[in-house]
Amino acid sequence: MATMPLMAVLGVACNEAATTEQPWIVDRFDDIKVIRYEVPGFEELPVEQKELIYYLSEAAKCGRDILFDQNCAVNLPVRRTLEVIYNNYEGDREAAEWKALEKYLKKVWFANGIHHHYSNDKFTPEFSQEYFQGVIASIGEEPFGELTSYRGVVCNAIFDASLYPTKLNQKAGEDLLLTSSSNYYSGVTQAEAEAFYAKMAAADKGNMQPISYGLNSQLTKDDAGKIIERVWFAEGMYGEAIKQIIYWLEKAEAVAVEPQKQTIRHLIEYYKTGDLKLFDAYNIAWVADTESHIDFVNGFIEDYGDALGRKASWESIVNFKDVEACHRTEVISENAQWFEDNSPINPIYRKPEVKGVSAKVITVAMLGGDCFPATPIGINLPNADWIRRDYGSKSVTIDNITYAYDKAAQGNGFTEEFMLREEDRARIKEFGKLADDLHTDLHECLGHGSGRLKEGVSPTALGSYSSTLEETRADLFGLYYIGDEKMVELGLVPSFEVAKAAYADYIMNGMMTQLSRIEPGKNVEESHMRNRKLIAEWCYAEGKAENVIEWVTENDKRYIVVNDFEKLRELFGKMLWEIQRIKSEGDFEAGKALVEQYAVQVDPELHQEVLARYAALGIEPYGGFVNPEYEPVMEGDKVVDVKISYPANYVEQMLGYGKNYSFLPNKN
Repeated sequence: MATMPLMAVLGVACNEAATTEQPWIVDRFDDIKVIRYEVPGFEELPVEQKELIYYLSEAAKCGRDILFDQNCAVNLPVRRTLEVIYNNYEGDREAAEWKALEKYLKKVWFANGIHHHYSNDKFTPEFSQEYFQGVIASIGEEPFGELTSYRGVVCNAIFDASLYPTKLNQKAGEDLLLTSSSNYYSGVTQAEAEAFYAKMAAADKGNMQPISYGLNSQLTKDDAGKIIERVWFAEGMYGEAIKQIIYWLEKAEAVAVEPQKQTIRHLIEYYKTGDLKLFDAYNIAWVADTESHIDFVNGFIEDYGDALGRKASWESIVNFKDVEACHRTEVISENAQWFEDNSPINPIYRKPEVKGVSAKVITVAMLGGDCFPATPIGINLPNADWIRRDYGSKSVTIDNITYAYDKAAQGNGFTEEFMLREEDRARIKEFGKLADDLHTDLHECLGHGSGRLKEGVSPTALGSYSSTLEETRADLFGLYYIGDEKMVELGLVPSFEVAKAAYADYIMNGMMTQLSRIEPGKNVEESHMRNRKLIAEWCYAEGKAENVIEWVTENDKRYIVVNDFEKLRELFGKMLWEIQRIKSEGDFEAGKALVEQYAVQVDPELHQEVLARYAALGIEPYGGFVNPEYEPVMEGDKVVDVKISYPANYVEQMLGYGKNYSFLPNKN
């Protein structure tokens, strides 16, 4: 499970390219800023560890095409057609429509496809089809090669609003597969898919170590109309890219030391066979390895993009431990049993013995797949409940990414515009970074790994609401405990003031400022946004009689303020009790009712106000990154060093990735 940034203090004050005053920002377009992150400590690593990072980083870049195709079956020909145009057009590059086409391409790169990375809505081009076709005609057919035969597909995908309207539809009462444009299912209805996997689960009933059925496959039909799985492995679907990943993983295995060498070997065997039991073996070995300084995630991991919560997108992160910053996560991990024993949930759903919880603060060295360009700031894996139960989990907080976000946001005027009270703004300034880091630590290290399912309850019982409710559960765990006296006792916070900073920001974001990420007229669809809105709106409703949270209007602007922080913490605990019950018992109807009542609908007047206030500040609500570049220094066939550099050109990096890491055919 991955979490997005808690503190809503991203953005900058104008929509231009990077300046000397804002060197962290390398590009800006539409609602997005692209940020440069640094990798402090890399130069001091032993050469063997640098070499390992280099190989793992190459593997992280080789799966890029997989995610594009997973997001929508037309994404690869669209992206490649646009890249050919960008590389070959000799016309007026200052024309308004060319600038619009260039912006569209940048958005496709950022979102890994033609749908917004957060809202899931298809992009609307700001250039005409006639202009687009004229640009193509001016280039001629030769540079396009095989793409020439996809021209109609590409034009329809870009300009026909009725095609592929949303990547992920979660509207209750609709066929979530037929109305979603992701490529996890092809020609299969929701009822057919649910019946297909229900049959698999029934055959596995009673197995205390159930397989994550469907995690690494596309569900489709053969020529006879029979439902089949196209498994993602070296000799199956996406095989061309997976073989490249294996190539670099084998190089990484050769220079790794035990136990990490064995962990990488498990992953290679899984990629070669597609056998999910081998993926479980990899995850068990990965969780057990808490000593390796270099670490990585690589594979089909998170299922947020699947309406049924089964199919996993491809992602990768390469990192190494930030030794100095690991103190707080080590303290939290060492006290995991105390947190579990005192959790405000029904005692029957607490874990009697917390196993294998480990957490650390990391420095990211490379982002790939569904973690790039936009990335989470914290991760807790593996996702299989039985592995968490029997072997534990491993959590990370990504410090150099949160540092880069913080640097890019300095001086943007956000808190002054949206936070009414000076005392709240002062707390954010003093404790905001600590509050954000600790909430992420608690969310990832303990929240996702806490609690247990009632015997016989399926991990997929909550269906399309599973991701939202799981993120809600982990967020509530973090919010509740960040205000606990135990945090002061452990030396992690100086006082309850840190919790006040976290609470004021969380409620403001959940009820108000995150609306800047939604187009007018749309509802909330993304799981993390739904979870934040669910918590904030539920607590507002439950605490209304005591005025725990209050709307205040001043100078014709609306603000949301917390009047009773202690009472709000009690509400977090009360809500966590119910969310844990819903998960533990697999209560689909109760989960559905909560999400639909509190997490989906948007007040159109408030929405317009938030958008107008954001526009006045010139803040882009989304941020993502360019990766560093690594170059091995060779003496003969031996790597004697690896040099790191920090590119400041988003377009050049994306074009380079398209040229050097594009392995899949246009149609998969």
